[in-house]
Amino acid sequence: MTIRNRITFIFVMLTGSFMSVVFVVIYLFSKGYTDSEFFDRLTERANIVAQIRLEQDELSTQLYEEIRKKHVQILPKEKEAIYRIQDFEQPSFPFDSLYSGLPSEFFDRLFRQKISYLKQGDTYNAAIIYADNEGDFVVVSSAHNVFGEAKMNNLRAILIIALLSSLVALFFIGSYYAGKVLKPISDITHQVREITGRNLHLRLITENDKDELAELSHTFNDLLDRLETTFDLQGSFINNASHELKNPLAAILGETEYILNKNRSIEEYQASIRDIEKEAERLDLLINNLLELAQAGQESQGLLIDTIRVDELMFMIKDKLDKIIPLNKIRLDLRHLPDDPSALIVHGNLSLLSVAFINLLDNACKFSDNQEVVVELHTSPKQVTIIISDQGIGIPQNEQSKVFEPLFRAENARGIKGFGVGLSLAQKIIKIHQGTLSIQSRVAQGTSILIKLDNMR
Repeated sequence: MTIRNRITFIFVMLTGSFMSVVFVVIYLFSKGYTDSEFFDRLTERANIVAQIRLEQDELSTQLYEEIRKKHVQILPKEKEAIYRIQDFEQPSFPFDSLYSGLPSEFFDRLFRQKISYLKQGDTYNAAIIYADNEGDFVVVSSAHNVFGEAKMNNLRAILIIALLSSLVALFFIGSYYAGKVLKPISDITHQVREITGRNLHLRLITENDKDELAELSHTFNDLLDRLETTFDLQGSFINNASHELKNPLAAILGETEYILNKNRSIEEYQASIRDIEKEAERLDLLINNLLELAQAGQESQGLLIDTIRVDELMFMIKDKLDKIIPLNKIRLDLRHLPDDPSALIVHGNLSLLSVAFINLLDNACKFSDNQEVVVELHTSPKQVTIIISDQGIGIPQNEQSKVFEPLFRAENARGIKGFGVGLSLAQKIIKIHQGTLSIQSRVAQGTSILIKLDNMR
């Protein structure tokens, strides 16, 4: 069943059920009113019967005629009976058929309440106790409410026809408006079908920006933005990776072909092997960087989480870089350290965070030609902030948005050794740790990298 038909069905069922309840209530109230009105008429007839039969001798001729005029209109199948109350105490009293057909509860209620009503099939019965100078009498009046029943049957038929007609009308109205409501979804479906891997630049268009469908369209458009960015990054990554991998492989193959082309001296063989070793080390470093980049791109689930003091981490990284880059001028600025050491503690993977900061500091040293690099530590109630500032070549303004792409290198950095992996790798690692990494840079003036991590306080 389609959503349109399901909505129509639910709409018809709910509305039809509500209307059925309303119609049943209307019918029951009308039925109750009709019965009550007829019982009142029977009570009035019982009083008239009692006056005519019991007080005729005491009435004037004019009053008697007025009472007779009231009694001229006979009700359908009308019957009357008058009994002395004393006669009810005589078991052998020969009651007529009208009395014998009424249950004892009817008369018990009469003696308690002075009036009693009862419906038996199509016959309505009303009884009163009438006080006369000759004693108290029980007056019973019965008749068929032919006209009232006809009105109720007519009302019932009208309500049933109205309900069935309304259900049919509701079906078509519900189907029409369900189609109107679902039309934006159909439009979205049609637009989504037009989007493929070749035209990811297309976006969903919505007419109303304030409903749930607009929110769904915006969410889907955001997904398309991420997919388009991912596809672009993937294409750029493949192109740059293939280029970076080709260079050392071409050098190794060329050097191998050179030394195998003819016999060489020992010195030439050694020189060629050293060149091959150099290119192989470069290739190994690139592959390792790519593997680290792929590992960092995965979710943080399953990573070993350590309790890390950021200042101690910085000292450890500086010791490593002092061995790797002896000429570095990294300076740790500890003037802003808090009194409470717990403000410097973060949760994270020590190995991955070490890789991230080593890459950032290595880039700072490399692109500033080993000029001074300052590492500042700041804390706030919820975060630890690390600022790495150098005095290097900087990043052109129009290329700063691309520096986090894997294997991307700025135009002014092409002559400096590297693969363009370090910054992208560091950004992914910081993101895994729910932190942020941002860059401020000006060409020939240097670069500042701002890293924020949540602390444990």
